[in-house]
Amino acid sequence: MGYGFGQRRGGQLPVDLTSFVGRGEELALLGAALEQSRLVTLVGPGGVGKSRTALRAAGALAERGRFADGVRLVELSGLHDPELVPATLAGVLELPEQSGMTPLDAVVEHLRGRGLLLVLDTCEHLVDACAMLCDILLREAAGLSVLATSRQPLDVPGEHCVPLAPLPGEDAADLFLQRAAAVTGDAGATGPDRERVLALVDRLDGIPLALELAAVRLRAVPLAELVDRLESRFEVLTGGRRTVLTRHQTLRTAIDWSHDLCTPRERLLWARLSVFAGSFGLAAAERVCADGALPAGQVVEALIGLVDKSVVRRVGEDGGRGRYRMLDTLREYGAGHLADTPDAGGPVRLRHFAHYAELGARFWDGLLSGAQVALHRAVREDIADLRAALEHGLAAPETAPDALWLAARLGPYWRAAGTISEGRYWIGKGLDRTPQDCPQRAWGLFMTGVLGVWTADLTAALESFPRAREVAVRVGERRVELFADAYLGAMRALGGDVDGGLAALERARLRIVAAGDGLGIGVVHYEGALLRAVLGDPAGALKLCETGLAHLEGTGECQLYASTLTVEGMVRWLSGDHGESAEPFRRALEAAGEVGEVLVAALACLGLAWDAARRGRQVRACWLLGYAEHARRLAGDPVAMLPRLLDEQEAVQRSVRAALGDAEFERWREVGARMSGRQVLEAVRADADAVPAGAPAPPPAAPPARSRTVASLTRREREVAALVARGLSNREIAGRLVISKRTVDAHVEHILAKLGIASRTEIPAVAGP
Repeated sequence: MGYGFGQRRGGQLPVDLTSFVGRGEELALLGAALEQSRLVTLVGPGGVGKSRTALRAAGALAERGRFADGVRLVELSGLHDPELVPATLAGVLELPEQSGMTPLDAVVEHLRGRGLLLVLDTCEHLVDACAMLCDILLREAAGLSVLATSRQPLDVPGEHCVPLAPLPGEDAADLFLQRAAAVTGDAGATGPDRERVLALVDRLDGIPLALELAAVRLRAVPLAELVDRLESRFEVLTGGRRTVLTRHQTLRTAIDWSHDLCTPRERLLWARLSVFAGSFGLAAAERVCADGALPAGQVVEALIGLVDKSVVRRVGEDGGRGRYRMLDTLREYGAGHLADTPDAGGPVRLRHFAHYAELGARFWDGLLSGAQVALHRAVREDIADLRAALEHGLAAPETAPDALWLAARLGPYWRAAGTISEGRYWIGKGLDRTPQDCPQRAWGLFMTGVLGVWTADLTAALESFPRAREVAVRVGERRVELFADAYLGAMRALGGDVDGGLAALERARLRIVAAGDGLGIGVVHYEGALLRAVLGDPAGALKLCETGLAHLEGTGECQLYASTLTVEGMVRWLSGDHGESAEPFRRALEAAGEVGEVLVAALACLGLAWDAARRGRQVRACWLLGYAEHARRLAGDPVAMLPRLLDEQEAVQRSVRAALGDAEFERWREVGARMSGRQVLEAVRADADAVPAGAPAPPPAAPPARSRTVASLTRREREVAALVARGLSNREIAGRLVISKRTVDAHVEHILAKLGIASRTEIPAVAGP
């Protein structure tokens, strides 16, 4: 079953690779807090186990069915640009781009009416962006709850913070012994050894990461010696006094100790691996981290050493090859050492950029091949490091043009993943930093126009294609010139000069075919067919579809193939050839599912819904409509330019509603809106009518409104209310409470809503917390 819809969905909770110890009280607190508050933040220092605890709590809630639409995980540790937080969440939720809507708007629209728990993991480096996101989402989506992990509170109205302390003595000892058993095979400790373990965990303050780093040392030294050596390190740090260290100092000392026990090559690799934002394979580690000081042949040995010391963790396999990752705290530590090197890690970052630029080149060059599906998977898996590479590349004038070229070559990925706004963001930054004429700038301008076409932003397309062509002519980039000519012809036809525009497009098409440009041939026939359908020439559209499909057949390409089949199905349906339209739609859905092309898959489902309604299968038609309508907004899609498409959509909706009745129509449409692409694909394959296996149930009724009493206010809201009642302005309150004015404004709005009053002057005097 190909990639996109057949594999593990983004945002699913990961499977535990090691045992989970203790935290019963904290898990109970988190569960109770989520019953009382819709935003719960698990707060604690680095290395204390916030992510594991939050995931454990979320998993327990998911097993109990506490949230009708499940739990989704948003991992933020590899993201560094706050502007991309909404787009990252949209990607986790598998939301396609929608014209006229920002990613945040699309997320809000998706979450309204859903009962969902979002786990925002590692917020501290993006705290303002995460705070703003939570504030907006929780206002707009009544059924949403958020469980965040952070080293500091988000400071959002209604937030409930649960502090996470290190493990208490017995739990800390159990954790150490379990990790030690994995190293030595010894199942436990009794008598003196038990006392030594308790002394060790006490010295390490019960910090889980520090305990795990210490446990791996048992591979080299016995427990008694381990305890003595650890005590010696702390005596050096404190001058022999039993000074109580801060937990940060304790963790830093434990990491320092692990670092000192590494070989010089392991230390060097540790520092260099810190440039990876996500998981990585051995080949990537060798390419990025090797040089004269660390030959490629020695990277694997050093990597094994770091895995043995729990500095690096093996997190899975890709094609039989291991993938690895460092915890955030250890990555930060390594980055500090890398920054202290004479070159500050510059050459390592350049190699990192070169490695992922090569991935982008392979992706682009392999689009029309059997490797396309695997390349889409590779890009999705490495998107965190592709973002990091784009950041590194755009930061330096000498690499900015190549970073722009990387962002442009990822265009098909941005579309398949439904993250076109992110693609435009990176390309826009690249164009800003590459003002000079060059092939990369020509491609960046051209892809900006293409992304505009894909989102029906014809203004951007009309601005970008002429500029791309001008640059391409000046620098001799013939391919961009040729492709731009085709799009300019299409824009001309859409602008009213139908005959002249179609003639220009046909001339460009013939030149592309003569040049033997495989990618260009696939694109010009698919988009040319779409244009002819828009202009009322179904026969010409079908002829172009036939030629394009013949060219793509047998190449292994899925993305253009699915798009062309979808256009064929739409043209046949709107031409009255209803019986012949279903098969192209089914084949399109299969092909789109291979690369996770949500946009095309949704439109194929729309056509299948029409076919189901024609054959009297109203329930099937209804949930297909629900999925398709939720996944994309027709008014913002290029195919919506078809003259009869929206009319047909409304007619089918009316007929299905009339057949089922209002209540049943809304019920089944909501079921479809909650289905994943994988569930839809499996249901279509099974030719299912009623609820597909595993499909979500209709949402529960909205929770009752909270009591409009002062008792419903949170601690911070009571503080704000008391100061408002005393006549302080929001700015004065912000200064008094040492929080931002934006946060005070939000608190006041929450107070007004909870108390059912319209003005801050009506806020009563309340006792402080």
